[in-house]
Amino acid sequence: MQGRMDVSKPVKWWLSSMMMVLCALSTNHADAQGMTPVPVQAALPDAHAERSMILAAALAGERVVAVGARGNVILSDDGGQHWRQAREVPVDFTLTAVSFVDDKEGWAVGHGGVVIHTVDGGQTWQLQRSATDVDQPLFTVYFRDRLHGWAAGLWSLLVQTEDGGKTWTSLRLPVAPGSKRSDLNLLHLFAGQGDALYLAAEQGMVFRSHDGGQHWDLKSTGSKASLWSGTVAQPSGVLIVAGLGGKLLRSTDEGASWQAMAIPTTGSITALQATPGLLTASSLEGKLLQSRDEGMTWKVVAAAPQALTALLVNRLGQVLMFSKEGVLKAVEPGKGKP
Repeated sequence: MQGRMDVSKPVKWWLSSMMMVLCALSTNHADAQGMTPVPVQAALPDAHAERSMILAAALAGERVVAVGARGNVILSDDGGQHWRQAREVPVDFTLTAVSFVDDKEGWAVGHGGVVIHTVDGGQTWQLQRSATDVDQPLFTVYFRDRLHGWAAGLWSLLVQTEDGGKTWTSLRLPVAPGSKRSDLNLLHLFAGQGDALYLAAEQGMVFRSHDGGQHWDLKSTGSKASLWSGTVAQPSGVLIVAGLGGKLLRSTDEGASWQAMAIPTTGSITALQATPGLLTASSLEGKLLQSRDEGMTWKVVAAAPQALTALLVNRLGQVLMFSKEGVLKAVEPGKGKP
């Protein structure tokens, strides 16, 4: 009997890079071709949900919403000190990314090609999209407002909605040099200045749109590393992307050219976040790094014994760190270990 589709064979390349983080997940699924659809089942209650693997987090107003393994969604209303599990989540697939447009409305995506939607700050969720008959997970999601959003994942899968996720349409991306088709794995969507959107991908590639996602061009960073995260320094608009092996790159011309920056870790960068005048990064070495000069120089400001899978700066300026073991204690950088 076929097992639950949580982590698929085609994404082993991603999991092997993050095996310290994701080793608990199984790979007992069929290939994309001829795959039997997997029933969509609701996430189960977990008395210790905050100890489950977390892969992404976002702010919904003052609330922190974090997502991860087996459809787990956890909420905190005190900056990450105390957590509770969402009341209703319609899927038990691993959730990989989450995006909110205000304190109430947000979306999360994950394996099974699922998109789930909330209008009550993450307490309850509804299923908007699933594609369990093809082994093509979604790794990233970004919503510009309540209507317009994008999600992306394996093999250049990029989908767009203009009605708040009720319907989704596929978008075509440029083909990378030397390739016959667009098949790069797409890892992180993020917004630039104005209507600009960026999409960090494998092989050191970054897709760029200047018209709100209608058309895209492809820029090479000069690196071959898979780029797991990206952000835009505030208020300058300097682009930062980072990923495998501690590779971090910087662009001051909207992605036309890139400069590799030296950083004090060789651990893969799992998340980046920009707040005014500050950039923060987490690594698989357990290091938390920050830059106050738009990504030119970086220093380690905290360290954890676990590999870090995600981070979030809360409204108090504290950094929440997440791992395979779930939530780590919030830290104020420079004031000790989590």
